[in-house]
Amino acid sequence: MLRTCLFTLLMILSTAARSATPPDPCDAQPLAQLLPELERRFGVRFTCKRFDPDTVRIAWAPFRIRPYSLEETLDGLLSPADLVWSRRAGDGEPRITVQPYEYYRRTPADGKKLLAWLSGLYDDRTSWERRRERLLADAREALGLEPFLEALATEPDVRMGRVVRHDGYTTQNYALETLPGLYVCGTIYAPLTAGCHPLIVSPAGHWEGGRYRVDQQMRMATFARMGAVAVDLDIFGWGDSERQIGRDAHTARYSMQIQVLWSKAVTDWILASRRDIDISRMAATGGSGGATHTLLLALVDRRFAVLAPVVHLVSHFDGGCPCESGRAVTLAGGGSCMPELLAAVMAPRPTLTVSDGGDWTSTYPQLEYPFLRRIWGFYGAETAVRNAHFPDERHDYGVNKRRAVYAFLAETLGLDLAAADESRVELLPEEALQSFADGLPEGALRSRVELERLLEQLKICD
Repeated sequence: MLRTCLFTLLMILSTAARSATPPDPCDAQPLAQLLPELERRFGVRFTCKRFDPDTVRIAWAPFRIRPYSLEETLDGLLSPADLVWSRRAGDGEPRITVQPYEYYRRTPADGKKLLAWLSGLYDDRTSWERRRERLLADAREALGLEPFLEALATEPDVRMGRVVRHDGYTTQNYALETLPGLYVCGTIYAPLTAGCHPLIVSPAGHWEGGRYRVDQQMRMATFARMGAVAVDLDIFGWGDSERQIGRDAHTARYSMQIQVLWSKAVTDWILASRRDIDISRMAATGGSGGATHTLLLALVDRRFAVLAPVVHLVSHFDGGCPCESGRAVTLAGGGSCMPELLAAVMAPRPTLTVSDGGDWTSTYPQLEYPFLRRIWGFYGAETAVRNAHFPDERHDYGVNKRRAVYAFLAETLGLDLAAADESRVELLPEEALQSFADGLPEGALRSRVELERLLEQLKICD
């Protein structure tokens, strides 16, 4: 009896399968159902990143398939869903990665085309400076910093830690109120010698540990031992800032503006409060996201004579964090990129870019550096822009990259390269570098909600 029932059920299912109506090619189909068919047709394997292929439906999908071209098929299927693909060769079947479109990322081939197009817009100093004027105006407008500058606390609260003496330098933590109740925190590394010193401002990058990490302390202390006043600052929403408004605020739409506001506010405060700074010898350096904010600081403050961005600022990647790319500065001038903006901000002043073979800056020697040298050449200053490339290294501000920056800043700022001995640096625990180790001051903001309420009250949150 049971065998008869099972046989009957199988016959019913078989008949239903044969009589089932095939999918209407006009109906939208889930991408998850389309990918296995493409794997069979083209002999590839798909991986989906940062999205669920079951939730993406493609209209007119069968009509988008080109049996003679995997590339055209993928472009046709994925573009309407705002998805992109990339190929990775390996053992066995080629692998295709599908992921959401990233507005801030392109390919090196795209970067090459963009730089060629940009180069065709100017062929001498006169035509370049016309372009430069528009780039600077458009980039500043896109950044939209003015309302934030106007909202700065008129009599900011400043909290200074005690001065701690080390071998050849001192450290002193600070907390500077910027917007009412919102503080930026950092550490001042100063030389023991008297006199008028260069200033080096260093926004922190996105490496875990922020400004507390070892390589940050190494270079800041070494800058001071070499004779500069070196000042760093937290990333918005990291370090002491995280205690105020939480880590999630770092990816908010206003994070880019607040980070630039902080860099500018710290620079202005240091120059106003110290009498040992030579304003003609100001430099900025940072790695990764800190390189982006090094450039943006120089964009809004033209007093910087020297720049040294590390492992960033290429033609095909604007930075994957809203704090770097949340404002459309690379659309300046009808379409630009970080290297062209770097030239607009700095040429013909001394500039060092540091790159490596283990991240997106691997293209620098062939793509971005020749582009920059051409623009500096309009001023007869090709040697003022340099590139230190480390093909066997990865994305960091490691010791070899620091040594390249030490040598460059010693030459351009008149620092003592003989004092660049990192073995003399005293590494401090995180607690010793915190400005709010004992708790937030009275009147400080204590949540992202409070910050956004303040931005709304100040009418500066668009």
